[in-house]
Amino acid sequence: MAQIGKYNTLEVVSKMDFGVYLDGENLDTILLPSKQCPKDVAVGDFVNVFIYLDSEDRLIATQLKPLVEVGQCAALKVKEITSFGAFLDWGLPKDLLVPFNQQRKPMEAGEMHLVYLYVDDETSRITGTAKLSNFLREETENYQKNDRVSLMVVKRTNMGYQVIVDQLYLGMIFNEDVLKPMRPGQTLDGYIKHIREDKKIDVSVQLQGNEARQDIGERIMEALERNNGLLNLSDKSTPDEIYHHFQVSKGNFKKAIGGLLKQGKISLESNRIIRTEK
Repeated sequence: MAQIGKYNTLEVVSKMDFGVYLDGENLDTILLPSKQCPKDVAVGDFVNVFIYLDSEDRLIATQLKPLVEVGQCAALKVKEITSFGAFLDWGLPKDLLVPFNQQRKPMEAGEMHLVYLYVDDETSRITGTAKLSNFLREETENYQKNDRVSLMVVKRTNMGYQVIVDQLYLGMIFNEDVLKPMRPGQTLDGYIKHIREDKKIDVSVQLQGNEARQDIGERIMEALERNNGLLNLSDKSTPDEIYHHFQVSKGNFKKAIGGLLKQGKISLESNRIIRTEK
């Protein structure tokens, strides 16, 4: 089934001077304009296209790549404000509308805002909303501790940072787990820290417990392998230096070093780590 606001692989069913028509299945035939057509495309070929509505609300296919698709979130720049709402740049000729009633606070031209894309049931138009909690759930039982996830920062709160987890859920990185300031729209890898009794998600930017020490230890050994057995870090290095290289806290870094020392894999000097041969 073809979907608006998504990438679809569709068959070419007819060819015209101004483009080709694609079999949009449940969406009927859809035009792919000639300037978007692959060279020498022919009837019967299959092409991968993104489907949206053009400025006249007609279904149109494109091989241009938008910055985000339906069911996803992204930080986008506001181009202009009109009587309909805010229009944001999402990488296609027709800008993305965020109606006034879908804004958490009034948007202004030039600002960056984190929005979620959905298809309006009444108009079939792709629409943006800053009211993420209307579309993203806060509760889940689908994760285990230390599962790796993708994160997108939503906003700073008194408790830490609200984040989007795997483009599906809203979660929190609490202040105790914040290693560096973050900005809305920033993407990073993270780990499930805890699923609370109310099924809400706590996440961290680093593994917890023994898994953290093992993971960092493996990464230290890989770095030593790449650098001829030497690494210009030690337990005396600053938290910033450690974060720059491994994106982990100094405490977890020191625990990993301690484990490697006990295993006889490294020796430690005041300003560097040396791989030992056994």
